[in-house]
Amino acid sequence: MGEQAALLPFHKRKTTKYRHLHSVNKAVAASQKNPSFFLLGERKMSISLASSSSSEISYPSSKNLQHKNEKLPVSKCFVGLGSFNKQNHHRLLSHDAGKVGVSRPLMPEHVKESYMGEKYHKDEGVQKVKYVRTLLIDNYDSYTYNIYQELSVINGAPPVVVHNDELTWEFLQHYLYEEKAFDNIVISPGPGSPMCPADIGICLQILLECKDIPILGVCLGHQALGYVHGARVIHAPEPVHGRLSEIEHSGCNLFLEIPSGRNSGFKVVRYHSLVIDAHSLPKELIPIAWSSSANTTSFLENQMPKATSNSFGENAKLIMGIRHSTRPHYGVQFHPESIATCHGRQIFQNFRRITIDYWSRLFPVYKRNIHDNAWMQMQLPRASRVFRGKQLRSKQLVNSVQAGKTLSMCKPVMPLNESIGAQFLKLKWKKLDRLASQVGGAKTIFCKLFGDRKAENTFWLDSSSVEQRRARFSFMGGKSGTLWKQFTFKLSDKSDINAKSGGYLSIEDAKGFVESKFLEDGFLDFLDKELRSFRYEKEDYEELPFDFCGGYVGFMGYGLKAECGMASNCHESRTPDACFFFVDNMVVIDHRNDDVYILSIHENTYPESTPGQALNSKNKSWLDETEEKLLRLKTADTEKLKEKNTESDVPTLQELGFHAEKSKDQYMKDVERCLDFIKDGESYELCLTTQMRKKTGDIDSLGLYLSLREKNPAPYAAWLNFSKENLSICCSSPERFLQLDGSGTLEAKPIKGTVARGSNSVEDEQLKSQLQHSEKDQAENLMIVDLLRNDLGRVCEPGSVHVPRLMEVESYATVHTLVSTIRGEKCVNLTPIDCVRAAFPGGSMTGAPKLRSIEILDSLENCARGVYSGSIGFFSYNQTFDLNIVIRTVVIHEGEASVGAGGAIVSLSKPEDEYDEMILKTRAPVKTVMEFQRKSSVH
Repeated sequence: MGEQAALLPFHKRKTTKYRHLHSVNKAVAASQKNPSFFLLGERKMSISLASSSSSEISYPSSKNLQHKNEKLPVSKCFVGLGSFNKQNHHRLLSHDAGKVGVSRPLMPEHVKESYMGEKYHKDEGVQKVKYVRTLLIDNYDSYTYNIYQELSVINGAPPVVVHNDELTWEFLQHYLYEEKAFDNIVISPGPGSPMCPADIGICLQILLECKDIPILGVCLGHQALGYVHGARVIHAPEPVHGRLSEIEHSGCNLFLEIPSGRNSGFKVVRYHSLVIDAHSLPKELIPIAWSSSANTTSFLENQMPKATSNSFGENAKLIMGIRHSTRPHYGVQFHPESIATCHGRQIFQNFRRITIDYWSRLFPVYKRNIHDNAWMQMQLPRASRVFRGKQLRSKQLVNSVQAGKTLSMCKPVMPLNESIGAQFLKLKWKKLDRLASQVGGAKTIFCKLFGDRKAENTFWLDSSSVEQRRARFSFMGGKSGTLWKQFTFKLSDKSDINAKSGGYLSIEDAKGFVESKFLEDGFLDFLDKELRSFRYEKEDYEELPFDFCGGYVGFMGYGLKAECGMASNCHESRTPDACFFFVDNMVVIDHRNDDVYILSIHENTYPESTPGQALNSKNKSWLDETEEKLLRLKTADTEKLKEKNTESDVPTLQELGFHAEKSKDQYMKDVERCLDFIKDGESYELCLTTQMRKKTGDIDSLGLYLSLREKNPAPYAAWLNFSKENLSICCSSPERFLQLDGSGTLEAKPIKGTVARGSNSVEDEQLKSQLQHSEKDQAENLMIVDLLRNDLGRVCEPGSVHVPRLMEVESYATVHTLVSTIRGEKCVNLTPIDCVRAAFPGGSMTGAPKLRSIEILDSLENCARGVYSGSIGFFSYNQTFDLNIVIRTVVIHEGEASVGAGGAIVSLSKPEDEYDEMILKTRAPVKTVMEFQRKSSVH
């Protein structure tokens, strides 16, 4: 380490997420000048702090936190943890306890002695406690809800989650000490540093004031525990993100029943660039865990036995855990909630035991009441906080509790919108057995049924790669039924998180009538209301083997992140921010069984003339007419056209006529800037992207897509043509963003880690093995898996989020990729749009932590991503959906083709390699455009 390790705040923290700060941060800064005390309001508190040094990281102080919910009503009719009496320091368990203030710093000696002991004491009182109430402080991290899921299962009740700038100390003190609403506190990981007031918020004051409440700090929370008591936080010898280290510990209660040391099996996942300086620890803080060596391993290396050298020096060890000598405060630098951490759940279980043991020994009679109204009042609004605009008003909540309604602690209550007009839909369908291959397959069916007039206003969700059962169904259709509509949405220039990302919506119906309106609450809110308005009978579709039965098909652009809790967009997209068809007629192909289905829906509000159909001029329904067309194809000459996949040397972008938004030098410089941000703890992983563009003029977009699907088949490919927008999308994506099936299961399949296919089978296997065992690629994938677990954890039942497949290699025409699968069971009171809001944009296109990473990427990228990095797919009227990640895609808009590409930057990245990977990902779509244009010019 050099002498200078100071960090600068990212963009001076000019983000709305970090505008509310508390005076405790000013006190921390002041304490560096005068270590004898902190000034907190008008109160002085004695504390010992190490003096500032040149290697210490410092940040400017900030203004007071402004409380957002000052009039939240509270109820006091419950028995909680009690309070401390100012005279005798004993906790009061009586209902008649008087007014409570902040406890004095003195801890009773019998509690201190038991707390300091190495042996963990168990008694009957501990075992009888059924649930523990946790306040979880979220430092705007993307792994907080992994902790939430763990604690929900372990504690027997979900924690209350609040952002670090969401509440004033006075408000929080009321809940902690007067309402006695919580048994312990967990401080989450997060980007940045505990020295930056915008990064740490109220956490420092909590650590100072809550001497008598058990606290566990994770990563940033761990560093905050050290920093607030005078330890220095410095750069680690190297940033470590998504990699594993062996841990040895002191055997204290937090690590009860967990092995220790090299080859013990106790390996943990680390996501950090900063560490507590061991030489600066004050006497109040005791180290309890260390890395066993300076070496790290990848996840797969962790699965294999490996001899380890014994030549590690003590100076190679880093502090991985601390505790306070007199307070029930702990910190761990690693991430116990990660999917790859060993014994992570045991650590949270031990913290639960510590909490129960602490209170039961302090108060032998440890009584609890499951109907703790103050805890419920904070629990339910906060649980729904992640869905902007859907929080319940406190008065509504209190009325519900007082009325005795049964409310699930893990499920936000969805208020019904009285203004929504119900739409009653009726589905009719037919199945044509074993027909697909007889008529030439999906390509022939689409071209013959929907390919006329340049395939205007058509869609094709195309499972063109069905190997290894990656996908099974393809859906296709066009403008045909009376319910057909097109929805085109453009964000307003003033879209930001405060303006609710409003924008302009244009709706065209089947007769060509166009209605325009401004949506103050944004497109996703509009789509949510539309989906919730549908009424239908399950019997109509329960025998179908697929979920999509009609509804919305289209794309959401990357810019809709502004409606999902992200900061405002820095760049305006050239394309619409969302375009969807409402599809009432469509054809479905079952690639596994070779069957063809035709489906049609109509509103069930008119007298039944012909079941399910508007009639054409010949009194034939769309179902009958389409069936006849398909059967005629069966007897026709169904020539299967094959595009010649000519191999050629890979030309440069300039030779192909594509113009890159950034030069190679600029892209590599941006990679270096990403590495600086990662080194300074601002992010664990940044998914940097850019765009290639080429003028195409009046190109046959459908022909281009057919060529792309031939050369680069993919399980989540798609064709979309919005003719009035002069917009066609040719997508060959191998990646699923998010799916919600009919059973309520959510699934994400992120891709992180890509390598080119080999020129022969031997080289191909070598490259595949190289990808599978690459520490860098595994780190990338693991970080995004933990991120997607977090996103699903916000909307799934506690304990249901799991990873059935981790880091499996999938091979495609041009690349091998590293793919993982994450699943969870959706909370029943949430809507499909709630699930999308919680996870969009896909973590594989942002990095982690998502919010801070997106802010950094917006500052580095010089144009809007547009359709690229967004999602294509369907929202079915029966409340299911399936969406991809828009990658490996050519967007044709107003005579120009654009191809987006990028890669995940992690601490192990090398600028030259990252540029090469980005170019590799453009190869299939770029070459397709070049060869298709060359062929078209010849003919």
